[in-house]
Amino acid sequence: MLDFFKKSPASAPFQGTDADIKKRYRRLQWSTIISVTLGYSMYYVCRTTLNVVKKPILDGGLLDATQLGVISSCLLFAYAIGKLISGFLADHSNIKRFMATGLLLSTIANIVVGVMGFLTLQQTLISMSLFYVIFAIMWAINGAAQSMGAPPCVVGLSRWFPLSRRGTFYGFWSLSHNLGEFFSFLLVGGLVSLFGWQFGFVGAAVAGGVGILIVLLMLHDSPESKGLPPIAVYAGEEEPQKEEKKSVGGMQWQVVKNPYVWVLAFASAFMYVSRYAVNGWGVLFLQETKGFTLVDATQIISINALLGVIGTVFSGWISDKLFRGNRYVLAVSSGVIEVIALTLFAFGGNAVWMNILAMVLFGIAIGILICFVGGLMAVDIVPREVSGAALGIVGMASYAAAGLQDIVSGVLLDGNKTIEIVDGVEKSVYNFTPALLFWIAAASLSVLLVCIVWHKASKNKKKQK
Repeated sequence: MLDFFKKSPASAPFQGTDADIKKRYRRLQWSTIISVTLGYSMYYVCRTTLNVVKKPILDGGLLDATQLGVISSCLLFAYAIGKLISGFLADHSNIKRFMATGLLLSTIANIVVGVMGFLTLQQTLISMSLFYVIFAIMWAINGAAQSMGAPPCVVGLSRWFPLSRRGTFYGFWSLSHNLGEFFSFLLVGGLVSLFGWQFGFVGAAVAGGVGILIVLLMLHDSPESKGLPPIAVYAGEEEPQKEEKKSVGGMQWQVVKNPYVWVLAFASAFMYVSRYAVNGWGVLFLQETKGFTLVDATQIISINALLGVIGTVFSGWISDKLFRGNRYVLAVSSGVIEVIALTLFAFGGNAVWMNILAMVLFGIAIGILICFVGGLMAVDIVPREVSGAALGIVGMASYAAAGLQDIVSGVLLDGNKTIEIVDGVEKSVYNFTPALLFWIAAASLSVLLVCIVWHKASKNKKKQK
């Protein structure tokens, strides 16, 4: 099985003129960037299903907020551990097979939860407690499978694109996060509204199947596997001096010991707390606190995913062209905007336009932060051969924090709820204020940590001059 996932060997050199080589290179580059973008967006659909179905599950009395938080954290904790492992493995892997396998497992997990959901309709077939256990196990498996998505994408970008354009294409790929969330809120949200929450998992599984086909048909392992020269040679980049003499394993160990990578990892972790808080609990917050329907709430939250496309696509290009690869100015500015947007979302009132404005600002800011703080800034400071390792460390910290957020948020909600009698039926009313303050504080800490790295990086540059 290990041989199945190993990086493809180099093929016989492609025979053709320089123009033919350039044409083939360009075609395969575009095929790769499109496949990792669309393929990873389908990963996101399979990951975010639970975010849309929380309200129907709570209203049906199947699970409470703490149980939903635990289930969400199962995915995120498994994802955190898996992403560290997958990041290191992806540097050595056949990225097409690696990525397709993960999406297949994620698709199966969604199908199983959907089927178990249908069986809960018949109390004699499956109890609620058994459903809870199966849901948690499947969501942990889903989290481990999800960890096989981003690392091969980033390794693919490093293998196929030159350093001078890394930010541009990394930003383009990063829109997959927003596209996936947008597809999830609209597709899954629509199915849930029309047919019931179980169909949300079925729809996510169908999206996963589409993603598998895209990866298998369009993703390519490396230029060398297609008979083309390595990107460093093709782009005429200067070869590294010290890193070139080390093995990939040795360079990965240097990544582990790099303090800049770890500070950025913690900055990303706090940013992911606020990001997953809004995506995971935002729909419920709008329904419970501001009185929006499920359809209206999902549409408002989906705006942040859609507008994030602007942030992700243009952030890398702007940083490459205007700031010569310096990501810090945009990262810090976006962090401040994120805090403002969260504050508006939490305390800006019930007006539709105010909540839409908050999600517009939040989406653009998070789009940039996912691209920069969530990976690119760490990838920038390590050798190309170990991009997966850097992303793995950042991803581990990010999703461990996101998992803790789900548990803390669930506990805060259950600990600050009251029971009201509506038409003779008991109804739980949740006070979101403590959770909202927790989310805003996390976003603020993320900005401070990026500023620390920026300050240290600036001092190092002055010393080098």
